[in-house]
Amino acid sequence: MSAPKHSTKISIYGEEYTIKSDALPEHTQAVAAYVDRAIKQVMASGAVVDSHRAAILAALSITDELFKERSGNDEMAREMHSLSGELRRWLPPAKRGA
Repeated sequence: MSAPKHSTKISIYGEEYTIKSDALPEHTQAVAAYVDRAIKQVMASGAVVDSHRAAILAALSITDELFKERSGNDEMAREMHSLSGELRRWLPPAKRGA
């Protein structure tokens, strides 16, 4: 059985949209607000006046944040794996597991 679709009204840079998603409306609204803020920051910089270009630059900025977070998570996972290996050596052989 699939999750119910939620229909959520959002506003991004003055444009109204209705989004149908499996996500809770609160999540969809928070995502939309984040995108709206990113576009407004680009527009406030004064370097861009076209909202289409601002949306593209905001998408690039958000994607850059995502890539950096993923890279940080990958690094943390490698460090945790290394630490767990070191800790495993301190355990009695019967408790070490695979």
